[in-house]
Amino acid sequence: MAKKEGNETPLMQQYYATKAKYPDAILLYRMGDFYETFGADAITTSRILGITLTKRSSGSPGTVELAGFPYHAIDTYLPKLVRAGQRVAICEQLEDPKKTKFLVKRGVIELVTPGACYSEYSTDTKSNIFLASVYFNKTEAGLSLLDLSTGEFLTTEGSHATRDTLLNSFQPKEVIYLIEEWFFDRDAASERLEKHFEVNSLKGFGIEHMNCGISSAGAILNYLEMTKHDMISHITSISRIDESHSVLLDKFTLRNLELLHSAYEEGRSLVDIIDRTITPMGGRTLRRWMCMPLKSPEEINQRLDIVDHFIRQEDRRLQAENFLESIGDLERLASKIGVGRITPREMNQLKIALSCITPLKDLCQ
Repeated sequence: MAKKEGNETPLMQQYYATKAKYPDAILLYRMGDFYETFGADAITTSRILGITLTKRSSGSPGTVELAGFPYHAIDTYLPKLVRAGQRVAICEQLEDPKKTKFLVKRGVIELVTPGACYSEYSTDTKSNIFLASVYFNKTEAGLSLLDLSTGEFLTTEGSHATRDTLLNSFQPKEVIYLIEEWFFDRDAASERLEKHFEVNSLKGFGIEHMNCGISSAGAILNYLEMTKHDMISHITSISRIDESHSVLLDKFTLRNLELLHSAYEEGRSLVDIIDRTITPMGGRTLRRWMCMPLKSPEEINQRLDIVDHFIRQEDRRLQAENFLESIGDLERLASKIGVGRITPREMNQLKIALSCITPLKDLCQ
């Protein structure tokens, strides 16, 4: 939104100055007990959320469109904007209005994008919210994936065809590429990863020779800083996607076999039919296994032996199910602690989940 000519009110001058920094995002502007949007943002927000669009004077001749909602309803409305593919800048009041006689200071505290959001912004708990980063040269491509809501961080490199196959398998919500050259600088990326993980080398992660992979992984950390996601201590490791152990299914196979999505409006995918997982973590793992089936007969038979054991040992299976029902989504609960967004109710859920871990491990021995 370009700054309008005329004598806008101080509030609208402040708004336009902030909006100019985030031209491609919807700016949720905190005004007292409400988040307000203006102009083109208001029109888009009203359409997506189904809320009333009104007009107000901006101080200059004419009016500006306005749409807003109560601040306490952000966890209801924000996911709808993000799922519609919008980038959303959250602009908060940075001081108590009662303690100043002047215009309240405001600033953007977070830029929420489809791939950079936390678990409360997701309703599909059995799917990952992957942010992908792609870096490629003439012969190779690096691909990294991060789920900010669980802390899962993956990277690999290979042919351009492999990159495309993995993008279809993991189905990221957002892909970053070719932003700025320094985003993908290999040496800077390596240094940034080492600093974040507090290590002297990336050798322990098995990625030290993956130049394109390292570049793409470093770009993700740069992107998180740019979008003001600075509480990322829950990202404690980075794993290599090992193509030697799994079959990479291309988009045509995924579509034709209807593994994750049906080709028909009322149809059901294979995962819809076979998914009887109890926890969201299990559901996400099952989807990954389906998209990357094992190559090794030994590993396949090991999985089948475990299934066979629980079929034969019904009492043990029922015990395991009871523990799993109490665990819930431990990955996302732990991540919420890392970003300081866990609620008292979720802390109690975490306590219950942790109390089930030891007996469940003993049961599975």
